[in-house]
Formats: sequence, C-alpha cells, structure tokens
Amino acid sequence: MECPKIRAGSAQKAPVAVAALLRPPPPILSRFETVGPAPPYYGLGFYPESATQDTAPVAMAPIPPNPNPSWPLPKFNLTIHDIDHEGVEVFLNAVRPKDVLRQAVLASYQWLYTEECPPQLIQELHLILRAMPGVAHATGSSTHKQIHFSLDYIKRIPKDRVAHEITGVLIHEAVHCFQFNAQGTCPGGLVEGIADFVRLKADYAPPHWKPHTTNREWDAGYDTTAYFLAWIESRYGEGTIRELNHCMKDRKYHRRMFKELTGRPVRKLWALYCASMNSGGGEGKEGNSEDEDEDEYDVIDSPQEPIVKSN
Repeated sequence: MECPKIRAGSAQKAPVAVAALLRPPPPILSRFETVGPAPPYYGLGFYPESATQDTAPVAMAPIPPNPNPSWPLPKFNLTIHDIDHEGVEVFLNAVRPKDVLRQAVLASYQWLYTEECPPQLIQELHLILRAMPGVAHATGSSTHKQIHFSLDYIKRIPKDRVAHEITGVLIHEAVHCFQFNAQGTCPGGLVEGIADFVRLKADYAPPHWKPHTTNREWDAGYDTTAYFLAWIESRYGEGTIRELNHCMKDRKYHRRMFKELTGRPVRKLWALYCASMNSGGGEGKEGNSEDEDEDEYDVIDSPQEPIVKSN
C-alpha cells in the first residue's frame, strides 16, 4: 500500500534557496467529507520554551487571505484560570480569542488537507489560559480538543512580538489537534516538525529560527524538521507534506513513506538537504547513499508479514 498521489506536478530539480521555502499556499478546496477521527494526542503536543525563545522583534505577517472553507470549524471555548494574572491582560490586548483560534485552525486546513483528504471533524476546541511551566500543549479526545497555554510564558513575550508569537504557538498546537499521526506510531520529532512546518509556511516563525544541519538528525523535531519538510515540499512539489499527512491517516508509520512520495529514502533526502543548506541553498550533490535500499521492506500494514516493493 503506497501513499496516495494527490498533488499535481512533478519533482522540481532547480536549486532551492531558503527564501524559496515560503511560498503562498493554494486556495482551500471546498467540500467536507466526514472521516474517521485520528487518535487523540496525549503528551505529543507539548511545546517547550526552548523551541520558542527569541529576543529580536519581527513584523507581523499574517497567513495569506483564505476563502471561506465549507469544512466546518469547531466550536471555540476559552477558560482563564486566574483573571488577575499579568499574562491575561497581555493576551487579551494582543489578540481576539475567537479570531486567533480560527486563524490557527485555518492554517492547519490550508497546509495539511485537500478535498480528497479533508480534516477530521472536531466539535470543540477549548483554549485554556493558566499558569504553568513551558509554553503550551494540546490534549483531548478525538472530537473535543484542548490547548493549554502558559500565562507565565505569555507575560514574558517581548511587547512588540506578542500577537505574532501567540498566533504562532496556537497554529502549532492547532496542528496537533487535527494532524494524522499514523495510528499513534508517528515519531514525536516528525509530529512536532509538521506542526512547526505549518507555522513556518503560515509565516509565523519566530526570528531565531533557521535551518539546522550540524550535529542534527532530520527527525530532531520543531524548526529543524520544519525547514527540512519545507525543503522537501519546495523540491518535490507543492502538496508533498499534505500527502505525507494523508499517508498517516489510516496506516502505521514507516520511513518508506518518504521514498513513496519522493523516490528517495529519508536519510538520502536529509543528506541532500544538508548539502543544499551548506552550499548556500543550491542543489545537493547526488552521489551514492549507503541506505539507498534501507526501506526495501515496508512494515506499515503488517509487522509480521513485510510487503516487498516490486520493481
């Protein structure tokens, strides 16, 4: 069973600069079909403060205008645990809760779903503002999701970056509420990388983010994996990461998914990406990869009976 081919176009071979990774998204397709819910996220949605810290201000850049989708939005609810907390005033002065939650959900719709693979139906998205360590995390059932957001963290955001950072964090956490996770088998680094990929493509990355290649692995998570996924999307065609998300709707995770979508094993892709970044954004040198056939056995559907790819 291979990943469905739902994007148009073929692999792009032109050199890819970092600036080219952020391209305007296509319009949302406008039909909703109810699909089986993905397993709830418990613990995978934690956003550590180390992934968001920065000091330099950045001008707000909202996601591109979005047509009204026919995919239904969840009901939005807000709970504030301590109305006297300084972070509450910071939050409410910076954003309108309903608007910022809607924007976060639409970013997930826009970058992860298509008419052929619509988002799961979430009935309620409940934002909870409370004092806690860290930044934020998502949890809940298949139909009712919660995003817990730290008032302590909100209070410490630089004043000229408050709205931008709040929106970016909520985009990341909203992705966790909607993304498919390969029946709970998707590696945590990829789960977090996809969430930051959407934040990156929506143009809400904090100013300290940059492509990391030295002493890192492709599945390190967060911005490291996000830039790698953006490079894959730019090189192999608009919608590649949507397809990756679609692959994980009904299947258990296997790294062969990357080879199905791009023709190359994920470690080869990482090597090409690192070469591209280290050469200033040019085409990575092909060469041979010692793991070129590492994914010859696909254990997605039955670990006891591997499926051998026929050439």
